[in-house]
Amino acid sequence: MENKKEEIECIENTKDVDMVQIINMFSLLPDVLFWIKSSRHCFVYANQAFVDHVGAAKLDDVIGKNDFDFAPVHVARQFIQDDKKVLAGACVTDRFEINQSNNGELAWFTTSKRPLKDKQGNVIGTYGITRHLQKTSTTLAHINAIKTPVEFIRLNYQKAITIEQLAQIAHLSVSALERRFKKYLAKTPKQFLTETRLEQARKLLVETSLPISSICFCTGFGDPSYFAKQFKCFFGLTPSQIRKDNYLDINKHRPNPDKYSV
Repeated sequence: MENKKEEIECIENTKDVDMVQIINMFSLLPDVLFWIKSSRHCFVYANQAFVDHVGAAKLDDVIGKNDFDFAPVHVARQFIQDDKKVLAGACVTDRFEINQSNNGELAWFTTSKRPLKDKQGNVIGTYGITRHLQKTSTTLAHINAIKTPVEFIRLNYQKAITIEQLAQIAHLSVSALERRFKKYLAKTPKQFLTETRLEQARKLLVETSLPISSICFCTGFGDPSYFAKQFKCFFGLTPSQIRKDNYLDINKHRPNPDKYSV
């Protein structure tokens, strides 16, 4: 019992420990991106893996900047929206995402975010980790369970796709396919297909000058009205608003992250 008491006292005394030495341990994890942001979404710390991932030369090139300095506008805006939810007290845990790796290729990642609190419990920022799952063998089973239908959607979202078709190529029943998507992605195959199309549409809106109607059809939506409704529901803005707000020369007109509300 005496040993247990001593251990508890040791844990309680960690408030006097220099936390920087613990934070620096994340630099020993090359497959984990770790960062800390202020309440204004500016980076105040990142490990070396994160620095390398965003293409910076050193940590000093990251501190004080935000996601708009390193990511495409449509991606940075989503990061900021996530941060605002976390600042409000929400937590993100092991969310599966398909994003760009530092070599420009699409890859699987899992992301977790938490509110950063001071000793009084006030939220003063956010912190999080992202893992590149192709490099994390313990999590690959989760990916492989839905890999075939997900890759089919990513490659063929422009075409008409049915849930029955996805189930067939995955060698599963429709109900089994639905269960796997809900288990590993927390969404149905139809939701994943729609969100994939919407993400591609948003990318085209901010990176090209294609007419909105053309973007609608080339991302797999057959009805412009339905497309606009789904887009507004998912992103909170209409396609024309996204284009107006984000079709910028990011090097000259970097958006203010505080303008993006949840």
